[in-house]
Amino acid sequence: MSSSLMASLTPVSQSKLLFCNTPLKTSPPRMSSSLPSPNFGFNSGRKLRLEAPSSRISRMHMRAFVVSATTAEKPRKKYPGEAKGFVEEMRFVAMKLHTRDQAKEGEKEVKEPQERPVAKWEPTVEGYLKFLVDSKLVYDTLERIVHKASVPYYAEFRNTGLERSERLTKDLEWFKEQGYTIPEPSEPGLTYARCLEELSEKDPQAFICHFYNVYFAHSAGGRMIGRKVAEMLLDKKELEFYKWDGDLSQLLQNVREKLNKVAEGWTREEKNHCLEETEKSFKYSGDILRLILS
Repeated sequence: MSSSLMASLTPVSQSKLLFCNTPLKTSPPRMSSSLPSPNFGFNSGRKLRLEAPSSRISRMHMRAFVVSATTAEKPRKKYPGEAKGFVEEMRFVAMKLHTRDQAKEGEKEVKEPQERPVAKWEPTVEGYLKFLVDSKLVYDTLERIVHKASVPYYAEFRNTGLERSERLTKDLEWFKEQGYTIPEPSEPGLTYARCLEELSEKDPQAFICHFYNVYFAHSAGGRMIGRKVAEMLLDKKELEFYKWDGDLSQLLQNVREKLNKVAEGWTREEKNHCLEETEKSFKYSGDILRLILS
């Protein structure tokens, strides 16, 4: 572009032309009325008066340039364990609610009797029976809910191999044969069962949190507690409650995969709501566990 033409443009027009890489489509320049006909040779000594390119078109190009350069979103910060799947997120939150004696990742201070190391417990057979009875009520409830599947994806958790209800029935029959009276379910178990029923209908994300924590906690810390209590009270007899058909690690992995698959359909807000339910799950389970010491 010649220097005389550039000089006839306003500074704003010049800056817009520099910012936009896309060629501008402008109207043909209008000449002064003193010129009888268009002349683009610029060697006649006569001056041309050109209008600035359309300011509206220039603004559109300028806006596109600025927006593309400044609005790139930053990557969202991932939650602890998120890269491995939602079950790992649940595990991470659950571990934080253990004491240091219970898990190396634990952060909870020991406040309740059942939170002390099991070696320092003073269990009773009567208390252990209350624990088993209330535990059976909870597992009966969980297994009935997934069988009914009022929420379609609950059906994914039928017949996982982690079910405990039938096993507990056999254990309670054994105690009865030993001459013990089997108690009725107590308030901790009744309260938790009612809670699970309500959540399963109204709050499926919260229900899944309880489902995960009940089954997975029993397969880990629950087994250790069962072994210690059996040494103290039952001459080391291993109850059916602590036995599984097949490879337990594989059964757990299968359920992990199902849980991760279900959570893929949740929003981030729904996932967070599920994680927030962990503390309630620990409270209800802790109330039942405390029965061993009663």
